[in-house]
Amino acid sequence: MYVIATAGHVDHGKSTLVRALTGINPDRLREEQAREMTIDLGFAWMTLPGGESVGIVDVPGHIDFIENMLAGIGSIDAAVLVIAADEGPMPQTREHLAILNLLRVPRAVVALTKADLAPDADWVALVSADVRKLLANTPLAGAPMVPVSARSGQGLDELVSTLQNVLEETHLLRETGALGKRDLNRPRLPVDRAFSVQGFGTVVTGTLIEGALTIGDEVEVLPHGVRGRVRGLQTHKQKLERALPGSRVAVNLSGVPVEQVARGSVIAPPGRLSLTTLLDIHLEVLAAPFMAAPLRHNTEVKFFSGTSETVARVRLLTTSELAPGASGWSQLELANPLAVANGDRFIIRLPSPSVTAGGGVVVDAHPALRYRRRAGSVDAAVLARLDAMLQGTPAQRLEKTLLRLGFTSRAEAMAQSGLSADEGAQALEALAGSGVVLQVQEVLAPAERWQAALNELVQLAAAFHTAQPLAQGMPRESLRSKLQLTPRMFGALIERGAASQTLVDEGETIRLPTHQVRFTPEQQRRVDVLLAQLHTQPFNTPSVKESRAAVGDGVYEVLLRQGKLVQAGTDVVFLRETYDSAVQRVKEMIQRDGQVTAAQVRDAFGTTRKYALALLEHLDEIGVTRRVGDARVLK
Repeated sequence: MYVIATAGHVDHGKSTLVRALTGINPDRLREEQAREMTIDLGFAWMTLPGGESVGIVDVPGHIDFIENMLAGIGSIDAAVLVIAADEGPMPQTREHLAILNLLRVPRAVVALTKADLAPDADWVALVSADVRKLLANTPLAGAPMVPVSARSGQGLDELVSTLQNVLEETHLLRETGALGKRDLNRPRLPVDRAFSVQGFGTVVTGTLIEGALTIGDEVEVLPHGVRGRVRGLQTHKQKLERALPGSRVAVNLSGVPVEQVARGSVIAPPGRLSLTTLLDIHLEVLAAPFMAAPLRHNTEVKFFSGTSETVARVRLLTTSELAPGASGWSQLELANPLAVANGDRFIIRLPSPSVTAGGGVVVDAHPALRYRRRAGSVDAAVLARLDAMLQGTPAQRLEKTLLRLGFTSRAEAMAQSGLSADEGAQALEALAGSGVVLQVQEVLAPAERWQAALNELVQLAAAFHTAQPLAQGMPRESLRSKLQLTPRMFGALIERGAASQTLVDEGETIRLPTHQVRFTPEQQRRVDVLLAQLHTQPFNTPSVKESRAAVGDGVYEVLLRQGKLVQAGTDVVFLRETYDSAVQRVKEMIQRDGQVTAAQVRDAFGTTRKYALALLEHLDEIGVTRRVGDARVLK
């Protein structure tokens, strides 16, 4: 499926041409039909002779509605530049063409409408020459041109055939990433319409990019953050189970009130797209007649991307002004958070006088900070990073993205880099092969970031061992919290550290390989005294409280952890060899007699009921025995 849009001056016959091609009147508003002028976006569709489906977005041509036009012109495969043969190029023709160029619309067909109203063939030839001159030195130079008449039908078949040829040429561009048509597993639907249908609820429409949507998918509405599910999908009134990137889609949402979604909203899977108010951009300023004066640092503009818009402030990074026709690096500070991604094209307009000032591409949708200029420019390192992200190889783009993101998932790294699955795999293989990037499980980070995190971990663990020398290791969750990593990222770091023998993973605790619990001479003396007492009176031992007091709580816990002591119940402790021997004797007594009582254990071990009962209750708890009345049997 393809999506195209009309462009051109008011009253040059865009909507009339769409109606002649499709049989659908794109002017759906009563005011539009009464005034015979497109005010808002209109939508229609057709099938090409080769069977391909084409969605058509009809945009307003009047200067007063240029901002409505901007909401419909993004993410298209080609444009139909409509120019009336009896008038030729007009002011909005030139502005629409400038916008198409800024958005890098890859292909166009020029429809010379109202050909039946032109004085003669020579006149049409003169208009065609003017159009050729207008298109010269633009990406659309050489676009095919077809004289047509929507009223008489002249040239309509040729226009359709030409459209099919042009759209076939765009197929390769789509596959290589033009205008977000690739499947990056990050579906986004910039909403151009939202309404409610009785019996179905909220319905939104737009052109789906960068991924597929399937019925049942959970989604969120940005910027509001409201969550819902895809209840139904349609394209050109045909029901779908799955909508593919690059298609015009109507999405029925469950759980989303229509008041929470509007033009400019973005539908995406939860957590896959983040809001931003700061953008690193490469900006192109239009030349005269659009911009008669330079664009100055800190100028307030209107920002348009996808179907969204907001007020923004331009902060130039290398100069105090950009002359008409010039380009350069800038940061945009947005007045409202928007869901924008790397690689998105945008347009900026001056609010007063209202004029298109320029546009460009978002290079980093989530810069870490607002840059400060020194001597009129930001640091050279910032500019080098932006250059690499804009013009570098896939490997360079991925590397720069990872330097910014640090620890991240493989999917997020590819999406933030704007790389397809194949490009990303090759880039990652190259970076991993050279040791620049390391991957553990599905977690990626620059090698230096892995090492820095491990160095920080070692410092934290060493400090913990110094502060608590009797502890086996630092609690895992405490360490993760101090490193401020997600469980997945932390797990990958621990795996990496264990593999490199930087640390020892003991489940609940993490320790350094060099750490061993060692008692001081005084602590060891106390331990020896306690162990001797337990050995001398194996079934009449000091209480837990007395044992803790004898060696200290920390040392007592170490003896339990090392297995030298076994605590049975809250107040009885045995030597390990005493405990093991007692357990074996109890099992033998039950195997011989079928059961055993606390009194029998007391008499057999020459102890008191306190110790015998504590031992049996402990064996019940760990699943060796089971109580039946006053006796125990093997479980």
